[in-house]
Amino acid sequence: MRLWARLITLVRWVFRRRRLRDITPKGLFGRSLLIVALPVGVMQIAVLWMFFDSQWETVTARLSEGVAGDIAVMVEQFESDPRPETLERLSRLAEEKMGLSIILKPDETLPTTIRSSVFSVLDRTLRRALGARLQAPFWFDTTRYPAYVDIRVQTSSGLLRIIAPRDKVFSTSGHIFVFWLIAATFIQTSIAIIFIRNQVKPIRRLADAAERFGKGQNDPDFLPSGAREVRQAAASFLEMKDRIERYVDQRTTMLAGVSHDLRTPLTRLKLQLAMVGDAPEMEHARQDVRDMERMLDAYLSFARDENEEGNVPLDIRVLIADCVEQARRGGAKITEALIDTEQVMGRPDALVRLIGNLIGNAVGYGEVVHVRMRRTQNGIDIMIEDDGPGIDEADYELAFQPFNRLDPARNLNRDGVGLGLSIARDVARVHGGDITLGRSDLGGLCAVLHLPTKPGS
Repeated sequence: MRLWARLITLVRWVFRRRRLRDITPKGLFGRSLLIVALPVGVMQIAVLWMFFDSQWETVTARLSEGVAGDIAVMVEQFESDPRPETLERLSRLAEEKMGLSIILKPDETLPTTIRSSVFSVLDRTLRRALGARLQAPFWFDTTRYPAYVDIRVQTSSGLLRIIAPRDKVFSTSGHIFVFWLIAATFIQTSIAIIFIRNQVKPIRRLADAAERFGKGQNDPDFLPSGAREVRQAAASFLEMKDRIERYVDQRTTMLAGVSHDLRTPLTRLKLQLAMVGDAPEMEHARQDVRDMERMLDAYLSFARDENEEGNVPLDIRVLIADCVEQARRGGAKITEALIDTEQVMGRPDALVRLIGNLIGNAVGYGEVVHVRMRRTQNGIDIMIEDDGPGIDEADYELAFQPFNRLDPARNLNRDGVGLGLSIARDVARVHGGDITLGRSDLGGLCAVLHLPTKPGS
């Protein structure tokens, strides 16, 4: 009962400290395995404990007490008549009737070293039985001989050594029971692992398909599989995917139509303004027409579906160097610190627009721009820093909201309609990465673009 009390105390301590969630598995496979293995393990421990407590230890104690009683009788008779003839008679009687081997070593004493068995209950049971039956000092060894137990008793005539068969002292069937119990637990756990893994696999495939869809990648081989509930979830995901694709197609088609319809009157306005001539009062009208064209392009770029462009291996260092060189041709002052890294799977045109947009923002608000790269655990970070006015930390996430224009101190979208950073983050997340803003060492803004170099990271 002391073992159960300790287990209950441990469980109470865990719940009191609220550490159960820290030690339990986080994944579905681990939790499912724990649900199956924990009750089995508790049951096996209970069965093992009951077996050792009520069966094996009891039988072993009875056997040990019987052998100890036989040895006590032999020692008592030898002490009462310590002649060689008596020893010979006792030795013959013990071997024929009790299965014990007895010899006398007159010049020896009890050993001082103690050899303990792996199963301490064996030594404890035998020591308790011998201590209750013998008055003389004794010593025993249960480990030296696989099939025998060496017991030595100190008498007035010398050291009496008794060799007893192990199966007369202990119940040897207990080890077989423990072996089969462990083997059955191993087999049951192995079967559970196989079945749970097969049940978790469709859920992982569903998660991978959802992640690829979120990145704009199609998975034509994905089909509902697994348990009924998982199939229902997969079927619902495919229906949702079809609805989202239809919605995006309809929105893109609508905006393309709106763009076409608006460009026609804009073209007529441009022709009419061109026919008017270069009158100063018409310059504001021409500027309004150019602003309308730029706004229209921004709306269409925000809603454009870029799935037609496939992912290809890219050397991101070369791509960044090309964007930097293009900005330098426009007169920008840019320093760079680029490193060689693994290839990135991505859409070339989309990444060029993304990096070019970030560099353009930095060039527009800073005198000095620095572009550098660093490796991370699962990808690379591209940091674009400037010495401009920057923005408040509270406005970092606000800058990524569509159609949001920041205050005049640092308006990242002063030439547009508030879609530049929103489009940039969308492109980054389609590639499995993200964009974050921070404070630059140059005093301005630092835009950090993270791109994974490993699929799914």
